[in-house]
Amino acid sequence: MDFGLSPEQEAIREGVAATCRRFGDDYWREVEAEARFPREFHRAMAEGGWLGITMPAEHGGAGLGVTEAAIMMHAVARSGGGMAAASSIHINMFGPHPIVVHGTAAQQARWIPPLIAGTDQACFGVTEPNAGLDTTSISTFAKKVPGGYRINGRKIWTSTGQVANKILLLTRTVRKEEARRPTEGITLFYTDLDRARIEVQRIPKMGRAAVDSNMVFIDDLFVPEEDRIGEEGRGFSYLLDSLNPERILVAVEGIGIGQDALDRAARYARERVVFGRPIGQNQSIQHPLAERWTALESAYLMAMKAAWLYDRGLPCGAEANAAKLLGGRAGYEACLQAVMTHGGMGYAKEYVVERLLREVMITRIAPVSEQLVLSFIAERVLGQPKSY
Repeated sequence: MDFGLSPEQEAIREGVAATCRRFGDDYWREVEAEARFPREFHRAMAEGGWLGITMPAEHGGAGLGVTEAAIMMHAVARSGGGMAAASSIHINMFGPHPIVVHGTAAQQARWIPPLIAGTDQACFGVTEPNAGLDTTSISTFAKKVPGGYRINGRKIWTSTGQVANKILLLTRTVRKEEARRPTEGITLFYTDLDRARIEVQRIPKMGRAAVDSNMVFIDDLFVPEEDRIGEEGRGFSYLLDSLNPERILVAVEGIGIGQDALDRAARYARERVVFGRPIGQNQSIQHPLAERWTALESAYLMAMKAAWLYDRGLPCGAEANAAKLLGGRAGYEACLQAVMTHGGMGYAKEYVVERLLREVMITRIAPVSEQLVLSFIAERVLGQPKSY
């Protein structure tokens, strides 16, 4: 069992970190204050070839696995950019996976190269106000018409909708009450975000102001048939292809943010002198920080195990969900302890940790709640009856 990175993986980590170092705390403070998408960072990552790390080589990508994507996103999240940095490129890592697995050769040739180049930006239209995590209860409907579909409905928490020109859109083509099973009659599209037919309303939120979240209103949007991914009615199964990678990536992002916060807290504890001694000399400061380190390292091992399983085609649902749970919690607890270590200055924007705490909260909430993770593990691993 090898816990080290290969030379190629180490090169990914170092290369991503080098790009990220070009964007310091002042940059991320500025884009948050202006609620402005970090275009310069997005462009730098595209120019470095990082947006295509999991994309097929025949379309200009690196053709690597979720393990390498996790190494990359961990480095991004640990760089100081937090979820603002991670979320600006996150969807490139998992969102297009249904295209890679189920798209036709013509669709892949049309859609993938612009995503790798960063000239196309996609958003993810899945969650709905009245469905939440009950994805089979979505009501956005695609009606078959000559040459394609006409779509009407609403989505919520659609990230990057303000800057995207493409949308990965989950719809119903058979209403739930008319389908043989709840998971049937769901169809997936990747199409232009036509702002004449799609209204995108920004949602004010507690953190990650640089990367927008939105309510999306779809009114009689025509989508050509060639923009449908795979077969009509099988979109739910296609969506599952991206769920475990997303959980793994969110886990390592939460861990990376927590490690960044922990590094800042440890440095502050060494430098801050009170009553004639550095506060880090006090065990009441040392021990909570040390505990946070152990939790972050443990969560990282689970996340990398899940990625290892996924890349080998082995079952990894329990591990991916556990990694998301552990990574989100470990990252949050580390950020909280970092704020507490800074004392009053932890509440000041100057020291960054307050932003990291606000942003790491996302990794506990999305893309799946901790309660559903625990229900999944109880049912699938421990053999308990389904509780919901």
